[in-house]
Amino acid sequence: MTKTTWISALAACSFAIAAFGFGATLPASASGTALTLTLTGGSLEISAPATADLGSATTNSAGTVYSAQLGDIVVTDDRGASAGAGWVASAISTALTPPAGPAIAATYISYTAGTITTTGTVTVADNDPTTIIGVSPVVTATAVTGSNTATWNPTLTIHIAGTFVAGVYTGSITHSVT
Repeated sequence: MTKTTWISALAACSFAIAAFGFGATLPASASGTALTLTLTGGSLEISAPATADLGSATTNSAGTVYSAQLGDIVVTDDRGASAGAGWVASAISTALTPPAGPAIAATYISYTAGTITTTGTVTVADNDPTTIIGVSPVVTATAVTGSNTATWNPTLTIHIAGTFVAGVYTGSITHSVT
């Protein structure tokens, strides 16, 4: 009896497979449709704080070296780049000028990216320029695939000679990405 039950179960499975079309061919009147999807890439952008108070340093006759963090810089790459693409974030600074007296030239300002946090597939490296008087690469991304982000909080180091007068010095730093 066990043998007959097993053979009947096997026949029932064969019938079920045939009924659901497993292994069946399409009828002669069937038609296929080719599918196409175009995925459009987004933009490559950089954002930086609108203002930054670097704090205060004390002057002395020998000069001083002062460091302060700028605030988060964020690159958002939504271009959906193919494997191997990359980008370069750059910075340039103006001189820091007081209400009266000589300015602290941008040649005395260095930039250190510090820790860089990323999302997506991207390899980043800090360039840490010793001066940002001209447009200087600060972070370089390589091996980009798809969308990605990178965030860092750079440290600006300012070499202040003893000849500068006390006062509030103002200037600007501009970030760009290509």
